[in-house]
Amino acid sequence: MPIYQIGPKRLVVGAHYGLKEWIIQRVTAIVMVVFTIVLLVDYCITGSATYEGWSALFANQFMKLLTFLALFSLFYHAWIGVRDIWMDYIKPVSIRLTLQVLTVLYLVACAAYAVQILWKV
Repeated sequence: MPIYQIGPKRLVVGAHYGLKEWIIQRVTAIVMVVFTIVLLVDYCITGSATYEGWSALFANQFMKLLTFLALFSLFYHAWIGVRDIWMDYIKPVSIRLTLQVLTVLYLVACAAYAVQILWKV
């Protein structure tokens, strides 16, 4: 019996991460929405859009952690979306792999820069 048999007992090969990645994208989107709501509530309460107001808001360790969590969620959310675009539309494996590696390097660099910015305040 061949490995790639057609029919009800066929061996499915390839990516097996569709549901997991779909759920992760929803969770990361919820984290970003919660962060946005926290920012809006703070702005509505304080009404301060000055540098001093933002600096005071982000001086709080909790807000730094929440911001990093939101940014990490954004980067992971973006990775899933861009990776799916590369997988769907770029057929040559070498080009697709190169684009995926460049995407990962860019997102990791953005995360490192975000950490540097957050902990400078």
